[in-house]
Amino acid sequence: MTHDEMRAEDLDQVEVEHRAAAARLREEFFDDELVDKLLAATGERGVSLTGAGGFLPEMIKTVLERGMGAELTDHLGYAKGDAAGRGSGNSRNGTTPKTVGTEVGDIALDQPRDRNSTFSSALVPKGARRLGGLEDMIISLYAGGMTVRDIQHHLGATLGTELSHETISNVTDAVLEEVKAWQSRPLEAFYPVIYLDALVVKVRDGSHVTNRSAHVAVGVDMDGVKHVLGIWVQATEGAKFWAGVCAQLANRGVKDVLIVCCDGLTGLAEAIEATWPHAMVQTCVVHLIRASMRFVSYADRKAVAAMLRPIYTAADEDAALMALAAFADSNLGKKYPAAVATWENAWDRFIPFLAFGPALRKVIYTTNSIESLNYQLRKIIKNRGHFPSDEAVIKLLWLAIMNIEDKRARERAKQASKGKDRKSVPRLIEGAAVTGWKAALGELALVYPDRVNAYL
Repeated sequence: MTHDEMRAEDLDQVEVEHRAAAARLREEFFDDELVDKLLAATGERGVSLTGAGGFLPEMIKTVLERGMGAELTDHLGYAKGDAAGRGSGNSRNGTTPKTVGTEVGDIALDQPRDRNSTFSSALVPKGARRLGGLEDMIISLYAGGMTVRDIQHHLGATLGTELSHETISNVTDAVLEEVKAWQSRPLEAFYPVIYLDALVVKVRDGSHVTNRSAHVAVGVDMDGVKHVLGIWVQATEGAKFWAGVCAQLANRGVKDVLIVCCDGLTGLAEAIEATWPHAMVQTCVVHLIRASMRFVSYADRKAVAAMLRPIYTAADEDAALMALAAFADSNLGKKYPAAVATWENAWDRFIPFLAFGPALRKVIYTTNSIESLNYQLRKIIKNRGHFPSDEAVIKLLWLAIMNIEDKRARERAKQASKGKDRKSVPRLIEGAAVTGWKAALGELALVYPDRVNAYL
């Protein structure tokens, strides 16, 4: 088990303990019979539970005000009306009205104050305008794909909480420091396989909106566990961008990579070979098939796919070359010369795949390991017409990935309580294991004994 997994399980255990303690306290003072009476009474009297005029906001108001009163008593050192306070140099000085947003709606508080203005409540800190998990709720809604305006409307409709566009934006921007720390965190020295894939996003550039590629890198460690290494938004094509990406990964501790599986990205191969001279760049076979199919009519696709299959399932390069020549000389090859050219142009980056055995081929055959993540990310970004900046793209994708990881951690904890192992968990990207990794690692150890054995 990795350090991150142990930490996640520790946090889950602490959360479980806190919930259990809260449940015991609730049962001690509010048993189920009392709760049922309360719910029946609110229904009979037409009182809502949440929102403006709701019972829960009123109850929280009472608890917070009494709690702040107790804090002030502790701060002054004497109770209200106690003669011990005479001549103490400080005393109560009325209250100040204050409205705070919560998960159950806005609450109007009367916040107590002292004459010397030295009192500061821990329950409702100075300057606080939101309490409890409201900020966490906003971030969760944002990570789930809702726009700032969607969140604004949702909170107003469900909780009666009116927050400005700027306030919600500021709440989501509060995670930017965490994003920067995550993007620059130290990485492992060795990743046998790294997958690279891209999402197309629309970003405002001055008075124009342009399409850009948000690249997500996923590294597979020696245990076959996948980790998102970083997110980069590509503003310009070419080697300069990829040289910066590779340099950043190297500066964060990556000393060696065996195979980088990608989609024939311009300048990437040169940048990788300059950073890790012994790394191999492998074109994603599935992307290659899709690219060649762009030129094929729907009626001929099954027949063309059948002719392409002997190429990428060939035993070696010579057999693959013969299969490609057979496709080029066929009626379909002559009908679709652009499809043939797609394979010819990518040949140098395709053939390394043929040097490996079946187990390793399954691992590097496609970037589907990362495309499953991208599928979930696309669902989240599809609601947005465009992003105001590259930073906004990275922020949302990071939040979404963290949201996915939280789901995985909760599922892991649930499965662990049932005595099940990692394989029974749905394959979310962060922390999921590559299928058939043990056999693939065995092949890598035979092909690259010096480089792999050093990290076993």
